[in-house]
Amino acid sequence: MDLLPLNAVHVDLVHTDNPDAWAQHEGYRALLSAEEHDRMARLVFERDRRRFLLTRALVRTMLSRYARVRPADWSFIANAHGRPEIVDCPQGVPDLRFNVSHTEGLIACAVTIGREIGVDVEHIGRRLTHDVAGRFFAPNEVSALRELPEDEQHRAFFDYWTLKEAYIKARGFGLALPLADFAFRLAPPAPPQITFEPSLKDDAATWQFHQEWPTPMHRLGLAVRREGADLPVRIRFAVPNE
Repeated sequence: MDLLPLNAVHVDLVHTDNPDAWAQHEGYRALLSAEEHDRMARLVFERDRRRFLLTRALVRTMLSRYARVRPADWSFIANAHGRPEIVDCPQGVPDLRFNVSHTEGLIACAVTIGREIGVDVEHIGRRLTHDVAGRFFAPNEVSALRELPEDEQHRAFFDYWTLKEAYIKARGFGLALPLADFAFRLAPPAPPQITFEPSLKDDAATWQFHQEWPTPMHRLGLAVRREGADLPVRIRFAVPNE
């Protein structure tokens, strides 16, 4: 298999009910570490075990498209806030960074070299039972959302939510980073723009953001730490494969 180019962000997507992927589930099981097998066995519902297996297979096989390392040979560790990272990277392998997200029906894995990266996917059919935006978004985001026609607000909520999730995941802090301390300005077709409260100590010029609708019901947000020009973003549906 040819290795992927290093000067891009690659995002692979898998439908959790893809029969071509699930047909390979025994091969995917062989890729897991003992710790991953234990974690999967503790999951109560079959749908959660399936999603766990497909997610781990996607990460392992995707990383092996950047380096001549067998998918089963990657080792991972979670940081203090739960973000998985590569540990004991084999000699000669580039500084791979990755992030994963899953929602009803879809899994995403984003990979790049040497840059902080975060990805979030959400199923927009999800029912919001509380005023999540009013409780957690920055005031400017709440105002922009409320100015939209009421029938557009639910869909637009996920424009903001996926970007905010992608940013905090890229930073590696998860929800320890207050969602109201940074705000997005959305004016498509221009890329999303971010601003920060002084307490956050970050530089908006160092971030690249990208959004997609991979399906009519799934919104995707991507955050990548910029070093010079934006990287091209390549998104595709895939079946994890060695």
